[in-house]
Amino acid sequence: MAEHAFTALELEGFRATAVTAAHAAGAILLEQFEHIERAAVRSKTAARDLVTAADVAAERVIVEHLRRACPTHAIEAEEEVRDALDRRPRWFVDPLDGTVNFVHGIPVFSVSIGLYDGETPLVGVVHAPRLGETFTARRGGGAFLGTKSIRVSDATQLSECVLATGFPYRRNELPNNNVANFDRLILEIRGIRRMGSAAIDLAYVAAGRLDGYWELHLSPHDVAAGALLVREAGGIVTDVDGGDTWLRAGHVVAGGARIVEALRPRLRA
Repeated sequence: MAEHAFTALELEGFRATAVTAAHAAGAILLEQFEHIERAAVRSKTAARDLVTAADVAAERVIVEHLRRACPTHAIEAEEEVRDALDRRPRWFVDPLDGTVNFVHGIPVFSVSIGLYDGETPLVGVVHAPRLGETFTARRGGGAFLGTKSIRVSDATQLSECVLATGFPYRRNELPNNNVANFDRLILEIRGIRRMGSAAIDLAYVAAGRLDGYWELHLSPHDVAAGALLVREAGGIVTDVDGGDTWLRAGHVVAGGARIVEALRPRLRA
């Protein structure tokens, strides 16, 4: 439940701030895209979990924008900044979602910025700089690609669906690494896409390009912005059990109501 009352005008101001910050970060990413030296890339918690100077530089410019525009808000970002957990409105920031794609010269990566009040999403922005697309939403205001309103797919049967998913960096160590879910579903549906950016997956669900999405072992900064896009586009976001623990628990299912209802019983988390 939300703890603060914000007007539509205030939420629109927060959305505009997030768009400005995302575009500033995107400009930094574009300057370095396809100019990354592999020797300068380092691993974090796993060999596949990469970080570059671009991640850090993009995060710093986002944090600078948010601190200046919203000094009373908390920030929880992927690389350097994690304010204490408290009751302040909280920004979840992923400055480069899809770092592996970025490092390998694949243009599917994004900047993801979401504002929450407790567990209530208020603002979501997913900016894909190399693809030239910015998806935005504010609570109660709908979801948009640029200035165009977007809606989730009207698919009703899994057999007609293209879904998206992903796999954890430590998939060789985790007993529940999503491979069995993938194997189970690939024979039932039209296709599965593995985009490499959870934020883009959710944005594409919101835009109706993908009919649904699920993934396990995610972090809040991966899904915070995209989840609001899906909800404001007429879809639903749940955990695998149909509950509302997805932001912190890390297991997410998203799409239109009929597809999520059909998808959840086939998943094991």
